[in-house]
Amino acid sequence: MQTVPQPLTKDEWISESERETFNLGMQIGERLAGGEILLLSGPLGAGKTVLVKGIAHALDVDEDEVTSPSFTLVNPHRGRLVLYHIDLYRLDEGDSSAHAVDLDEILTDERAVVIIEWAERLGGYPLPSDTWQVLIQGDGDSPRTISVSSS
Repeated sequence: MQTVPQPLTKDEWISESERETFNLGMQIGERLAGGEILLLSGPLGAGKTVLVKGIAHALDVDEDEVTSPSFTLVNPHRGRLVLYHIDLYRLDEGDSSAHAVDLDEILTDERAVVIIEWAERLGGYPLPSDTWQVLIQGDGDSPRTISVSSS
């Protein structure tokens, strides 16, 4: 049986486990058609990469291949859509973070999904309209509150 997070509202869920966070990622990924940008924020250990693994699974990407790109900065994955998994944790805040990962070029791929962990490091970098904010609150063994909203 697939466990899913408990909805608080239509845009907010409580996840009691990694499996529920993964499954929410799958639900999000099933709705993606390409051109979407997801900006993930939350503390270390909140489950950002677990959520990305669920999204990747729904995009026909082997979730075991999805790891946090903290050192490589960008990991492209090929599935039913191209998934660019970006991690800005090790970069300074501002436009230089976007340029360090060639974000301008990545955003031109309309058949791709772009997921950016530590997205707050982008500062005021201008993004297209099909951008979603994903905030994960909680860490350790505590339940997570996951909020999704459009920009």
